Amino acid sequence: MNNHYYDRFLQVIMAEHVERKSESIVAHKVNLVLGARQTGKSTLLNHCLPDTNRTFAINLQDRSARRRYETDTGLFLRELDAMTDVDNVVIDEIQKVPALLDDVQLLYDRHPQRFRFYLTGSSARQLKKGSANLLPGRVHTFLLSPVLQAEQRPCELLSLPIGPGKKFPERPLDDCLLFGNLPGLYHEDRPGWINTLAAYVELYIENEIRQEHIVADMGAFARFLRLAALESGQCVNFTKLAGAVGVAVNTLRNFYQVLEDTYVGIRLPPFGRSRKKILQASRFLIFDLGVRHLLAELPLNNTLLKLDAGHIFEQWVLTELHYRCRYLGNGYKLSTWQTASGAEVDAVIESPDGVIPIEVKWTETPNQRDAQHVETFLSLHSELGHHGYVICRCPRKQKLTDRVIALPWNQF
Repeated sequence: MNNHYYDRFLQVIMAEHVERKSESIVAHKVNLVLGARQTGKSTLLNHCLPDTNRTFAINLQDRSARRRYETDTGLFLRELDAMTDVDNVVIDEIQKVPALLDDVQLLYDRHPQRFRFYLTGSSARQLKKGSANLLPGRVHTFLLSPVLQAEQRPCELLSLPIGPGKKFPERPLDDCLLFGNLPGLYHEDRPGWINTLAAYVELYIENEIRQEHIVADMGAFARFLRLAALESGQCVNFTKLAGAVGVAVNTLRNFYQVLEDTYVGIRLPPFGRSRKKILQASRFLIFDLGVRHLLAELPLNNTLLKLDAGHIFEQWVLTELHYRCRYLGNGYKLSTWQTASGAEVDAVIESPDGVIPIEVKWTETPNQRDAQHVETFLSLHSELGHHGYVICRCPRKQKLTDRVIALPWNQF
């Protein structure tokens, strides 16, 4: 068991907001950290806060605390009005009592420089469903991912500078592909990883879905979760999958939206600037491979990799690139590209410097043929991008063509 704190990229951004000495209103914007459960939101905030002795914290996962603020609608305001020794206000899982956002806004508008507010949430759906005040113009919103390779070592694509602090330990590729990258696993011994992931899946279904009444038909949603996890990484055929689950197509679309709103699902849209007719279906991914495998009821052992290593490796790479784009912000986007005639690349990075097509291959010995679809994309979009990559398991970087480089899995 290891309880050491490991640096996250998001803390660099958070620290800039926390450590500003300016007394302007901008310096005191509400900070809202969103993300799937157990990605380390509370741990991150606790590390970033400058003075925990002057912090008032509420954990709405605690039933008794939640009931107090649900039943006494003025309690939060009265408590903070009476506190003269508090600078920081932390509310964990704000979606549990979304009405508290109205109180946060009232306090922010009344005393814009008195408190620094730090909120976490794991369900944008519950905030929207409750017609919660989302603090327009008053909030900085951040999304926290599972542990990224870019938080562990230098990377060539979409690098994330995180400073000189202690990094998460690097793990073998097979461990990443089988067990995923939830930060809690890095603080546990390997024999406990499966139980931790199983508890996560149970917590997600019971707490996030069933208890919050997000869907009416839990049986259909449970069937959907398994099939959506099995189909993770593929373009979704809503009609076919709706028939397999036994629900209407609109209900299935709503189920996928639930995954996105609870940050368990990732949607990769089709590339929007193609000069060829492309398929308009989005790809969907489960945010973490360990969670994906258990939702799909797949065994967490090497047999799984022997049967489906290429598909799993592709999901891992796409998820990593998706979160890097999210962290880098405006101008960065990950999309998918597949033409009606069958040409495709696994992903397209859209950045302020141009577009970069990406192909993912399980091979250790890439060749020019592996670069074929990347070359096709570049030829069709020569005005948008000039080079691309094949991400694979080769031991060192290789030049496959004049425009395509093969990158090892631990360097991309």
